[in-house]
Amino acid sequence: MPQRSRFTVEQKVNIVTEYITGKRGPSEIAHIYGASDSALREWVWLYKSRGAEGLTPATKTRKYTTDIKALAVKDYLNGVGALTEICTKYDITDRKMLRQWIKCYNSHGDFKQANGGGVVYMAKGRNTTLDERIEIVSYCISNNLDYGKAIERYGISYQQVYGWVRKYVAEGPDGLVDRRGKRKDETTMTEVEKLKAQLKLKEAENMRLQMENDLLKKLEEIERRRGLD
Repeated sequence: MPQRSRFTVEQKVNIVTEYITGKRGPSEIAHIYGASDSALREWVWLYKSRGAEGLTPATKTRKYTTDIKALAVKDYLNGVGALTEICTKYDITDRKMLRQWIKCYNSHGDFKQANGGGVVYMAKGRNTTLDERIEIVSYCISNNLDYGKAIERYGISYQQVYGWVRKYVAEGPDGLVDRRGKRKDETTMTEVEKLKAQLKLKEAENMRLQMENDLLKKLEEIERRRGLD
């Protein structure tokens, strides 16, 4: 659901007009109207690119095709334009959305993940050991939850890897133990096994966080060179 703004469209247009005409600066606008500098910049961009319509709250979240996402991201990474220019070109209503697509693209290589609507993975599930599940979940986490890569690498189903990741997030390493009664040797984990699993999974999480930080730094550097606001 789109967020409801405390400012009406008329108020936004009035504030943007005062800024564009030089009647008031960002500090004065923030003091008088309580509009943050980041919000003001966003409104100005929307107004310049789409007029008053751009400041009108959407009644529903707009959806974009896989092709549009890929074209927008590749244009940006190839230096075709800045965030604002790419958003205007493809009528993307939110620059944060484009940032998310860029992050997704750099993590996965494309937008055809198992949970992204591009490709439906039909691989059948298979029996796995506890060590295998720990390995698979670690791989998936360290690759920024790319279920598609895990499916192709380990030959398991989407339902399996998705379920294991969810159980790990909810219960920790204990969530990866098979308690269905078919494998009595897996009903519990020893303290040593649990510690090893925790270390392995924590290392995977740290790798994922490092990848995210590296990507953010890369995007900030690109924007700095392009002289974005």
